[in-house]
Amino acid sequence: MTHADLEVTAELVRELLRDQHPDLADRPIRFGARGWGNQLWRLGDDLAVRLPWMSESAAALLFIEHAWVPTLAPRLPLPIPVPLRLGEPSERFPKGWIITTWVPGEPADRAPITRGAEAATALAAFLSALHQPAPEQAPAGRARGGPLTGHSAWVEKQLASAVERGLIADPEAVRAVWADAVATPEWDGPAVWLHGDLHPANVLTMDGALCGVIDFEDLFAGDPAWDLAAAWILLPDGAIDRFHAAYRPVPDAATLRRARGLAVARALMCLHVGDAGDHGRPGGKPTWGPPARASLRRLVSSPRG
Repeated sequence: MTHADLEVTAELVRELLRDQHPDLADRPIRFGARGWGNQLWRLGDDLAVRLPWMSESAAALLFIEHAWVPTLAPRLPLPIPVPLRLGEPSERFPKGWIITTWVPGEPADRAPITRGAEAATALAAFLSALHQPAPEQAPAGRARGGPLTGHSAWVEKQLASAVERGLIADPEAVRAVWADAVATPEWDGPAVWLHGDLHPANVLTMDGALCGVIDFEDLFAGDPAWDLAAAWILLPDGAIDRFHAAYRPVPDAATLRRARGLAVARALMCLHVGDAGDHGRPGGKPTWGPPARASLRRLVSSPRG
């Protein structure tokens, strides 16, 4: 629970609430989860406290989430954690933090989607609703959301590392999917709102169905292919075509080619995290490996994945 000199405990969370949100301070507090940049603490049955504990950028991203997500949430057909209140930096805790609604469910890396057709329709409806033109002042994507060409060196490095560790049997087939995506015309439509970090640990399931989407700290605007890539790593075999048919507007061939390449990049990232817990990096999860391998298998098995 400790990173560097920053330790977060239930007692600290309660003290922060007493200082800044005393009407919530008497609620039960229990640990929820730990991710790359934030710790999540349950606050009663319907709320959660998210506190940045690792990177300096995590707190700034929470403020972006607090500013934009409440305006998007009403139009989204799946539950998401909606920021309700801000916590200011203080002597007790030197970074900003937020209070959000709590979304029940189990992360899909631990409880994979099994009701594929239902989940494909639900994911398509969610992304169709989210992918609306964003205003000019929408946050940028930290090198994501735009052309793929600038990411080729990273993809090649991750692919080489996976091959060296014996995690990919046919690197040329994977490389071909990425090369095809890079050669595809760039997105020339409006920059749309993107979740930006859709992988199995950031969607929730219940009884095998998709029941929620979490972690909007990477919210930004750009090419919808960056989110459409998620279908290959979230959905089980046989559900991709249903997803594409349900998404609106129906994606054109170029967008799907870019999405397939970005799915390769996402799978390589998850494969890296899943191999030995990302070599000890906080938040690394071996449960990310199986969906990444399944995604790569689907992507190289047919032109449409």
